[in-house]
Amino acid sequence: MSTSARSAATTTATGAAATPGILSLAVHAAAVRTDYPSWDDVNAAKQNEATKAAEVQNITGLIGELQQQAAELGDVAVQKGNEYLNAQAALQSATQTADDSRQRADEATAKAASAKTQFAQLTVELYRSGGNQTANLFLSGSQAGTLLDQLGTLSKLTEQSARLSSLATSTQNLATTLNSQAAIAEEARTQLADAAQQASADAQAAEQAADAEVSAQQAQSDILFAQLASLKDTTAAVEQNYQLGVQAAKDAAAAAAAKEEAANQGDGNGNDSSAPPAGLVSDPQGAKNYAQAQVSARGWGSDQFQCLVNLWNRESGWRLNAYNESSGAYGIPQSLPGNKMASAGADWRTNAATQVNWGLAYISGRYGNPCGAWAHSQNTNPHWY
Repeated sequence: MSTSARSAATTTATGAAATPGILSLAVHAAAVRTDYPSWDDVNAAKQNEATKAAEVQNITGLIGELQQQAAELGDVAVQKGNEYLNAQAALQSATQTADDSRQRADEATAKAASAKTQFAQLTVELYRSGGNQTANLFLSGSQAGTLLDQLGTLSKLTEQSARLSSLATSTQNLATTLNSQAAIAEEARTQLADAAQQASADAQAAEQAADAEVSAQQAQSDILFAQLASLKDTTAAVEQNYQLGVQAAKDAAAAAAAKEEAANQGDGNGNDSSAPPAGLVSDPQGAKNYAQAQVSARGWGSDQFQCLVNLWNRESGWRLNAYNESSGAYGIPQSLPGNKMASAGADWRTNAATQVNWGLAYISGRYGNPCGAWAHSQNTNPHWY
């Protein structure tokens, strides 16, 4: 990983600094091993069977370390991406609450102001109408009926004034309360906006750290597989497929136990998946096309491909970034956890082909073929394979 690439992972366009732990993990992963064997070491080891066997074991271990590094960095990227999604959802909810609170407070303030205005106007009217109406009633008998009517009107105005005074007071109290609530909601929104910004920075930094390591790890992995093939008189492709199959068999056993437990607890991965935030381009149809070619390459027929389509439609919709928050399953095959796919490639988080390769190896090792996996999924509730 270059210095510029490493420094680019420390900040984002928002200006928020990434959490130090994310960056330290990336630096640690890059610095775990530097003593990879040279081709001279490999050729020398081939001269002696014991030395050759030791070098095979050494290289196999180094490949495992690279896969573990890819798993760790990818895990952080997936985790931080999901945390960003949650922070963004919380912010959206708080924004709606703050906006609603402000609207209610503004409406109450307007009503209070209107009530005050009406009360003031009525008070003036009462002042003008009050005068000496009672005295006039005793001094002018000819106008007694008219003055009584006026006094009745005055009494009604007084009652209305009292009601308006009470309304003005109550609406002002309500407006004060709602303005306080709106201020609290706005403060919560501000805090969540800061949290969402930090989560975004962390997610982007984790993604950059993982992506920056992928090319370097893949290049080193290619060399190690080529060296392993040279020691064993095979090809790099054969060794890669062999290692993938061995690891997939281990993953199948571990995942089966984990999924069985999750299913018993009502947390089967099923199709309850969501997509982590931006940066990944998901092409379900492209993934299906690649998978169809790989199914044929394994000697499976069109019926097996249809079973695979059905299975991964249910699991992920063929989205490479499908994430099940309840179980932690990730990717097109819903690997549980997602980092198990590192055995198929360092780019397991972002490459549909890598996910498909791992998924097919897993299915082959555990169920024999896709229809076997689909049948198991159909017969379990909640569905899993």
